[in-house]
Amino acid sequence: MDASGVSGLGPSGVTTHVNKVHHVTTIARVAEQLGEDEDWLHDVASEMEIEDGVIWVYGVGEDGVLAFTDFGIESLIELIKMYKEDPTLLKRYDQQQ
Repeated sequence: MDASGVSGLGPSGVTTHVNKVHHVTTIARVAEQLGEDEDWLHDVASEMEIEDGVIWVYGVGEDGVLAFTDFGIESLIELIKMYKEDPTLLKRYDQQQ
């Protein structure tokens, strides 16, 4: 990790990190922008981790909305390409669950 993401030691002596994400984009918006089906994108994104730029956003009375950082959208696009090249990968993943 580079030092630009570290703010130093916090009051408890623990290293703290500065979150540089200033916005996220919901899966519905990403689906619209990419011209993809939102449910299919949910399936594709199911293997992504927070390190890949995906998070859940919760509001009052909501179940939660899947959202992506800019890096997460780039990661999702790479997964989309992979699954479109070999659609059986997603089917195999679904059968394992």
